[in-house]
Amino acid sequence: MTSPGTVTSCLMGTTQDHQSRSRALTAVGYLVLFLLGVLQGLIGSFQYSRSPAPLIAIVFVVIILVTCVACGWGVGTFAAGLLPAVGWIVAAFIIAMPRPNGSVVITQTAAGEWFLYGGALACVIGSVAAFVTRVRRSARPH
Repeated sequence: MTSPGTVTSCLMGTTQDHQSRSRALTAVGYLVLFLLGVLQGLIGSFQYSRSPAPLIAIVFVVIILVTCVACGWGVGTFAAGLLPAVGWIVAAFIIAMPRPNGSVVITQTAAGEWFLYGGALACVIGSVAAFVTRVRRSARPH
């Protein structure tokens, strides 16, 4: 039997070494989920007004909703559903702010409002769905 701090336990990937690797992998996974939300927000902010205008914005809303629900369900944690939503909101709302020269990226059109407000609502619904999924999984008898 090896003690937790020995070279053998580190080489075998046991105890503390295994726990630190697991934590690092988890942190990287959550960072990737956040960046996925940021990427969706960036792409959607510049592409939401493509033809057919409001339909494409609604498609982007559905995509972020599915992303949040699927990440929360797949990973099984509330944070996994919340992080893509936070990334999307940060990216989309920063891009939506007017620039000093007066230009805006997300305009006040039907498509722009569907994308921005519908996307924010989809993020909330997706995060709540991830939370409900987590609660249901923890309530099940094993």
